[in-house]
Amino acid sequence: MRDEKIKKGGHHGGRHKDHGSHHRGPKTFRRGRAIAFLEMMNLKRSTIMDQLDKPEFQSINQILVGELKAIDMLINEFIQLFEIQENEAGDKKREEKEKGMESNETN
Repeated sequence: MRDEKIKKGGHHGGRHKDHGSHHRGPKTFRRGRAIAFLEMMNLKRSTIMDQLDKPEFQSINQILVGELKAIDMLINEFIQLFEIQENEAGDKKREEKEKGMESNETN
């Protein structure tokens, strides 16, 4: 039985002929999600940076500095782990802006 599957074209019986495109979609989707997560982390980082300058947060300044160091470490590790280039995150932001502009034009 197993030998029959192999003769017919592998596990799927030859149904999926183009394996390259079959696997490209989910990988691209996951990479897009990774870049979106990185952008969210950068937004949190900029929020903490803004809080450092405000007088109402001076009492927790050292905590904010610690959080900033921690989030910087996470961002750097995430970039290395997923091998994300600086321009990839920028491309994603540019695409979202263009989509937003297109939806405004149709309204």
